Amino acid sequence: MRRAASRGTRGLRLWVAVWVFLCGLTPAIAIEPGADALRDWRAQFAREVDHRLDVPLAAQQQYVLLLRQALAEANLSDSTEQAFLLVDRSEQVQAAFIVLRSSADGWFWVGATAVSTGKTGSFEHFVTPLGVFAHSLDNPDFRAEGTFNEKHIRGYGARGLRVFDFGWQSAERGWGAGGTSQMRLQMHATDPQVLEPRLGRVASKGCIRIPATLNVFLDRYGILDADYEQAQAGGTVQWVLKRDRQPIAWPGRYMVIVDSKATDRPPWSPLPRSTSSLDIAPEEVAVRQE
Repeated sequence: MRRAASRGTRGLRLWVAVWVFLCGLTPAIAIEPGADALRDWRAQFAREVDHRLDVPLAAQQQYVLLLRQALAEANLSDSTEQAFLLVDRSEQVQAAFIVLRSSADGWFWVGATAVSTGKTGSFEHFVTPLGVFAHSLDNPDFRAEGTFNEKHIRGYGARGLRVFDFGWQSAERGWGAGGTSQMRLQMHATDPQVLEPRLGRVASKGCIRIPATLNVFLDRYGILDADYEQAQAGGTVQWVLKRDRQPIAWPGRYMVIVDSKATDRPPWSPLPRSTSSLDIAPEEVAVRQE
């Protein structure tokens, strides 16, 4: 098992070690145990979100390094307390992590879940783009209608679930001669019977598919809603915000997408047990709404 763990994280560790060496940073990033309130949030995440991944401390530290690098490259030096949603698009990982910057140099790990990002090889399927993407009012969120397409698939998941919109982004085309063009980058739930059981594999047309329970967690507690809450407090009603929401004290506004370049599947991020609950091959699933 130790040997498998080493293979599973070899690519991530090597990539981070090279970057650390080049940037002159220490590889030891302290993951704070946190005050009682923060530990309560970690426990709440564990109670409410499924498809969870138990990420070991060493990997947590490596992902915080990747997050810090992405923020630095985007010239985001704000050190205020805020939450981030970090996504690893590596085909060998396919995971999302909620991480809190709890002070100028402190980081708190909330939790991780399996997701699905872009699967190439089919028309209009993009490689999920890398970078720091603001969750702003420039691209308003909306809520899923829960309708079925011709394959009896609910592309955005059940009715009422939130679709987090990050606007038009330049992305690599995953079909034909390649190149880049614009795609609408969204993060959303997916069909609960057919597609959610497949989370942990590349599968989408470029968007981030997440568990319905993570969708509800992000929505209910306003994890990425700093701009929405600010506008609401200023008197501009945001219809997408639910009245019974319970916003956290440190909302963020950024989804950060990285690629750990892992060469093998880490033991903490196992493949889903089956391709789908209805045995539908990925290439046969057309999600019209994504």
